[in-house]
Formats: sequence, C-alpha cells, structure tokens
Amino acid sequence: MEKVDIEELDSWMGPATVKRPVGKALGAENLAVNYYELAPGDSFAFGYHAHEQQEEVFYVLEGTVTFETEDGEVEVGSGEVIHFDAGEFQRGWNRSDEHVTALAMGAPAEGGELTLLCECENCGERTDHVIERAEQGDALVTVCEDCGAETARYT
Repeated sequence: MEKVDIEELDSWMGPATVKRPVGKALGAENLAVNYYELAPGDSFAFGYHAHEQQEEVFYVLEGTVTFETEDGEVEVGSGEVIHFDAGEFQRGWNRSDEHVTALAMGAPAEGGELTLLCECENCGERTDHVIERAEQGDALVTVCEDCGAETARYT
C-alpha cells in the first residue's frame, strides 16, 4: 500500500497549469493516474490524440471540460466521468472562464503508440506530430512530422 498527498507532488511541464503524476508516486504499474488543474484555455493533452493500447477515464472534480471527440464536442461537468477506448481520438479543454480540477486514469499505464494530431500552419492542416524537449530543456514542443515546424511550446 502507498499513500501520497497530491499537493506535495511536483507538477510536470505541459499544456495544463498543473499535472501531477499520482500513479507513478503510488508505484502503480498497470494504471496511470494524473491529477490536473486547468486554467481557462488549458488542455489535458498536447493535441488531438489516441493511445494505441490505453483506455482513459476522466473524472471532473470541479469546473467543465469540453472534449473534442470523433463524434463532436462533449461537455463534462463537475461530478461527471467520461471514458475513451484504446484507439479512440480525443482532447479535453477548459473552454470556460472557471478553474478545472480533474483526475485522468489510463490502463494499461503504458499506452503503446501515441498518435498525436496538431494544426500545422506551414502544412495548412492537422498533421502527425511528436513531442520533444526544447534544446534549452526549459520547454516541451510539438513538432510536425511532415515539415519539421514547431507548432507549440509548453513551459
């Protein structure tokens, strides 16, 4: 058994104001659990994506999250839960003026191949992307696999 205080965990760099790796801190081997705080405009993910082998569940503790899905947009409010199967594309955003807190859980913990689609201004469309650490190590960037352009930077 392991127990952690979420507030004591370090936040990871990315598109959310706060992302704390709860599952890793607990030593969970088969389940990824992340605690998120999203300011207005923040997202859980670097882009519209699908995990090859991982299903995901998002539990919104506070606020409202708008998920872009293959079936259109879906709003998930405080006290609500949404599930995505492995291979199902999605991206959750805080499109409100309010603060969001949520838990994201995925199984298995390692999701296999990630397909990440982001808008590339150079290509004029949504293209396959990778996430890389910036040269200075002070940011993560999304890079278009078609043209090599950096499309977003997260500190």
